[in-house]
Amino acid sequence: MNTKLHAITDAHGRPLSFFITAGQISDYTGAAALLDDLPKAQWMLADRGYDAEWFRDALEQKGIKPCIPGRKSRSLPVKYDKRRYKRRNRIEIMFGRLKDWRRVATRYDRCPTVFFSALALAATVLFWL
Repeated sequence: MNTKLHAITDAHGRPLSFFITAGQISDYTGAAALLDDLPKAQWMLADRGYDAEWFRDALEQKGIKPCIPGRKSRSLPVKYDKRRYKRRNRIEIMFGRLKDWRRVATRYDRCPTVFFSALALAATVLFWL
């Protein structure tokens, strides 16, 4: 079983919201699901998987500037702030810290609900207690 974890974090890299999809599902599904959970922010840092015009437009309607590099297959390159994009490492550090919990890293739980509960517990202990 393969899954993909989508997360919204604050400026300090602490998780605010999670969404789990199947591993073969596009990142657009996770982006659409988490769009309503976005807090007020100036910038949205995301990787190339979230590069879509509809997602960029939805972010700008919420008053959020997207800092998302364009996909390699894009015909016209997209401009983004490369210096600001380097701060996305905080998100990767958050995922790494979650994987310090063996249960989350190896995905012992086959049921998505139980896995999500273990993930929420790990995030609460690591970042909010």
